[in-house]
Amino acid sequence: MFYIYVLYSKKSDKYYIGLTSDVNRRLYEHNNPSRHNKYTAKHLPWELRVFFECSESRSQGLLVERFIKNQKSRVFVEKLVSERYNPEYFKDLVKNIMKSQLVRAIPSTRDYLGSIKMS
Repeated sequence: MFYIYVLYSKKSDKYYIGLTSDVNRRLYEHNNPSRHNKYTAKHLPWELRVFFECSESRSQGLLVERFIKNQKSRVFVEKLVSERYNPEYFKDLVKNIMKSQLVRAIPSTRDYLGSIKMS
């Protein structure tokens, strides 16, 4: 199972969104970086604010992570944090994100018909 997690740096007042199969390991790695030139190393320490299941597959998890990061919205991230005790919210969110990604992946009928040569 893959999880989306949200970390918060009180020192920098910044959020970080990530994807992992082991939330505790990733939190440890963010707070104990092997390389100090990484983004998260500059904003230590990190606190885990919320995590939720998103997919059995890494590729689908990456779609959810990318969607959240593409919002570029602190308000959206804070909404995720505020819903941490509401698992139904996250189930619906993931389902809707996956549905929107599927719609984008399916070519429109017009594109399909335009590729067929009439004889």
